[in-house]
Amino acid sequence: MSKPKKILVTGADGFIGSHLTEELVRQGHDVTAFVLYNSFGSWGWLDHCSPDVRGKFKVFSGDIRDPNGVRTAMTGMDAVMHLAALIAIPFSYHSPDSYVDTNIKGTLNVLQAARSLDVERIIHTSTSEVYGTARYVPIDEAHPLQGQSPYSATKIAADQLAMSFFLSFGTPVVMVRPFNTYGPRQSARAVIPTIITQLAAGQRQIKLGSLHPTRDFNYVEDTVAGFIAALTAQDCLGETINLGSNFEVSIGKTAQMIAQAMGTPVEILSDDERLRPAKSEVERLWASNEKAKKLLGWSPAYGGEEGFARGLQKTIEWFKNPDNLKTYKAGIYNV
Repeated sequence: MSKPKKILVTGADGFIGSHLTEELVRQGHDVTAFVLYNSFGSWGWLDHCSPDVRGKFKVFSGDIRDPNGVRTAMTGMDAVMHLAALIAIPFSYHSPDSYVDTNIKGTLNVLQAARSLDVERIIHTSTSEVYGTARYVPIDEAHPLQGQSPYSATKIAADQLAMSFFLSFGTPVVMVRPFNTYGPRQSARAVIPTIITQLAAGQRQIKLGSLHPTRDFNYVEDTVAGFIAALTAQDCLGETINLGSNFEVSIGKTAQMIAQAMGTPVEILSDDERLRPAKSEVERLWASNEKAKKLLGWSPAYGGEEGFARGLQKTIEWFKNPDNLKTYKAGIYNV
C-alpha cells in the first residue's frame, strides 16, 4: 500500500460513501467522515458500520452547502473524496432548487476550499446519468452530455465546475464517473433494492416503472476499488474516468434474475407513479471501461452476467437479514 493519507470523505453517511470509508480505514488511512448534521446525531449508514472499523475513523457533522464548515473539515487533509450529493431523480423533479444548492454549490465549496488549502487530490464524483440515453455504445468519456433530469443537469454543472477549477487554477481534480452502483445499504429508491425488498417482504406482485431500459450495474466493492485507485494513480489529474462493467442488462431481466436467485415466483406490475416523464427516461446505459483499465489499472471483479449474478446474490443475502430489511419501507414508493 502507498503511504497512509489523511482523507476526508464527504457523503460518508450514504451508500457508496460508507463502504468507501470502511475500505479506506482497512487500508490504513486516517479517515474523517463528513456526514450531514442532524438533530438525531445520526451518522447514516456509518451507524451500522462493520465491527472491524468501528471507532477507527473520525466524524465531522456538517453541511456540504456551508462553505465555512466545508473549509474547516478540509483543513489539514491530504485528499478529499467528494461524494456528498442529492441523487434521487424523482425528488429532483419537484425539488430542483435543493439539487442546485447541494450538488453545484456544495461542489463549489469543496473546490474553493481546495484552492487555499494544500490538498493533494480531489476525487470528484460524477454519474453515468450525465450522458443521458446512449447515442452510441459502449459509452466512453467523450460521449455528449445531456441533462435529462434536474438531477443530471446539476451533476453536469458540478462536473464542469470541477474541470474548470483544474483548467483555471490547477486544482488537482480527478473526476470518477460510476455507472449504476448496487449492493448492501443502497436506498430503496433504486431499482435493485426496490425489487429485493418487495420480494423479501413476501410480495409476489412487485411494482416497477419501465422494464425495457438497460443499465450497466456495478457492485459496490468494484466502485469503491475504482475510487481508491483514483486516489493514487499517476497521470489522471484533470481526467474523467468511467467506472463500469461494460455489460448492459434490462430492468426486466434484472427483476427476473433477482426472483430466480431468491427462488421466488414474481409478477411484475407497471406502476405509473414510478415512470419517469418520457423524454426524461434514460433508455440505455452501457459503459466503456477502457480508460479506467489504462489509467487506474482497474477492472470489475463482478463484471459480465456471471459477475452480476454474484453481486446480486451478496446483495440479496444482506437485504434478507431481518435486521437490515426492517430499516426499509417495502410497501411504499420511495422517491
